[in-house]
Amino acid sequence: MSEMWRVIDTGLRPAAQNIALNRALLEARQAEEIPSTLRFLRFAPSALLGYHQSAEQELNLDYCQAHNIAIQRRITGGGAIYSDETQLGWELYLHKRDVGTFDMQAIAKRICHAAATAISALGVDARYRPRNDIEVDGRKISGTGGAFDGDALLYQGTLLIDFDVEKMLRVLRIPAEKLADKAIASARERVANLKDLLGRRPDPALIRNNITEAFESEFDVEFREGDLTLTEHARYRVALAEIDTHDWINLVRRPASDMPVYEAAQKFAGGTLRASLTYDRLTHRIKQAWFTGDIFVSPRRVIADLEAALRDTSVERLEQNVRRFFAGRQVDMLSLTPDDFIAVVRLAVKQPIVASSS
Repeated sequence: MSEMWRVIDTGLRPAAQNIALNRALLEARQAEEIPSTLRFLRFAPSALLGYHQSAEQELNLDYCQAHNIAIQRRITGGGAIYSDETQLGWELYLHKRDVGTFDMQAIAKRICHAAATAISALGVDARYRPRNDIEVDGRKISGTGGAFDGDALLYQGTLLIDFDVEKMLRVLRIPAEKLADKAIASARERVANLKDLLGRRPDPALIRNNITEAFESEFDVEFREGDLTLTEHARYRVALAEIDTHDWINLVRRPASDMPVYEAAQKFAGGTLRASLTYDRLTHRIKQAWFTGDIFVSPRRVIADLEAALRDTSVERLEQNVRRFFAGRQVDMLSLTPDDFIAVVRLAVKQPIVASSS
């Protein structure tokens, strides 16, 4: 007989409530008070910081305030993201014995393959892409991530239903160059929505059912619909009292001037290449890089993958990381070379443009 797990749907909630439920369910799973659980959720418009991030450095605070976008801090690490009701969130609260390892890459591969199967059943060709994305035809449709608390695992994913890429870009503190019409169009080419792919908004109940069945098959379990327990409610109230506060949101505060935006453009044989960077002056690390310009690169998602590969890179390791990225990849860049990317980043680091949060 298959093991019985629980599935719950906590609906559309403000960010503080969703984050407090993260902590409550993870604590309850660690204490063996609840069975392994699949949770579905949605966020009211929210800018979500990673646990170690500063809002001043990561977000366009003026835009968030003007558009009533709540700012919250997750209990997990990672980068800042924008979330709203156009995304469906799913979360697994498991024990280490459910996955048999602490190797997060192995866990991500297993869970993302199952989730991709569920998304494909809607009528698209969804596939896992290392390290923790799910894509359709090279375009990201779901991002995921996980963290352990002792032997308890929280693994989270979001599925883009009808997502506004431009709003996401404006919520984050990024160079103005990335908000130009051409750059926004380029960003849209890297992201997929179920509504655009299917020509309609799929039935939310069907999506939840597909994901539930995929995880049942992957873990050889059965899910039973349930509700939050009294213990979870108690843990939730304690967590919410801490999380729904300015002290929690401002747990990490660093001025934007400590992480300025650096920009440079240079003309190469393969075209004009522009690099924009957020740079941590205290640690001498490139926190995020963006590349634009009059260039040709195929496959089209190579630039996005390079940007991801350079995230949180020290300047000393820049050349090594760029060369490692291109080694073994089949990339058509006409006359553009890896050396050109290295050169324009080095030029950008010498030309700071201190950006405000607006």
